[in-house]
Amino acid sequence: MRHHANQPGSKFVMEPENFDKYTQRDMLRYCLGATMYMPGTKDFLQPILTKKYPGLTSMVMCFEDACREELVGEAERNVIHLLDELNAELEKGSIGYEEIPLIIFRVRNIEQFRHFSAMLRPEHIHLVTAFNFPKFNAENGEAYFAHLEELNARFGEIIYGMPILESREMAYLETRIPELMGVKAILDRHRDLVLNVRVGGTDWSSVFGVRRGINYTIYDIMTVADCLKDVLNVFSRHNDYSVSGPVWEYFRAAKSMKFDEAPQTMNRSLFKQQTLINDAVDGLLRELLLDQANGFIGKTIIHPTHIPYVNGMLAVTREVYDDALQVLGTSGGVVKSSSGNKMNEIGPHRCWAEKIVMRAKAYGVIEDESRYPTLFTAD
Repeated sequence: MRHHANQPGSKFVMEPENFDKYTQRDMLRYCLGATMYMPGTKDFLQPILTKKYPGLTSMVMCFEDACREELVGEAERNVIHLLDELNAELEKGSIGYEEIPLIIFRVRNIEQFRHFSAMLRPEHIHLVTAFNFPKFNAENGEAYFAHLEELNARFGEIIYGMPILESREMAYLETRIPELMGVKAILDRHRDLVLNVRVGGTDWSSVFGVRRGINYTIYDIMTVADCLKDVLNVFSRHNDYSVSGPVWEYFRAAKSMKFDEAPQTMNRSLFKQQTLINDAVDGLLRELLLDQANGFIGKTIIHPTHIPYVNGMLAVTREVYDDALQVLGTSGGVVKSSSGNKMNEIGPHRCWAEKIVMRAKAYGVIEDESRYPTLFTAD
């Protein structure tokens, strides 16, 4: 797989690199980008075979919130059928391994995780990238990763874990920090199996009886922003873990979603509330800018129209990439950037530069901000 492969007309200064589940973890954790969630009951074979959703590179089949409890058994059988059929299509040569998105399963709880994983067979595992662990906390986290380690040992394959931080204990101020530190201790013990840390903005909003409107970002909801701030403080230190941004709930499926004329200062226009596409997409783009400013990598999505915007905005501009290379290629001190408009302080900016270079490998380098709209529409 490769990000932006469905946009052959886009011009890159540096092309994105190919990746699959066997890509080194330090790189793969930056490649998830727009990860689309859907119910485990959904028949998704044909959308994969026909590439119905251009740009889709990672997907989650959900046994939890998106699936009613009485349908979990049906969802499990459906997912096993999907894996069987994908293997059959691979054997026939009707699809290549590199064309299959990273497949992730969001389990319901530790008991359902054990039940479903017992249904997996060795031939399935090359199609299984990771498991999402919902409501992950200091009490249940070790059990999730202990069973994940058993699966890795059983199959002799790499299968990752992706904890979702969304519990009430993390929402409440008085219990948040002990919970986060307890979770970090668990993840530190199993670091090689942690692909990504995800956050549940909707669950935390529900705790406080709020919901962000279409013209607000999650950062405008102070109680939830406070939770996100503490998650980043604990897990994004020194690039220890990649943390992905919470879901954007609004979408419009109009086929004409495009810029009539690409603005030269897209970021500035978005924050001035100048309409670029429509309120649903503009809101997503505004939140993506703030996700990146705060250190989130990628985003949970619930609609395929979000894919090109999330992945497109993760491309790196030449100026930013050159700054990162300059920081990583200089032994110390302070130097003027190659663009001559800022200082690059080698020590303090090194961690930032490492993240930028990994993003550039995953999503490519474009000339400047005016090129982002070319990544939003498939050719």
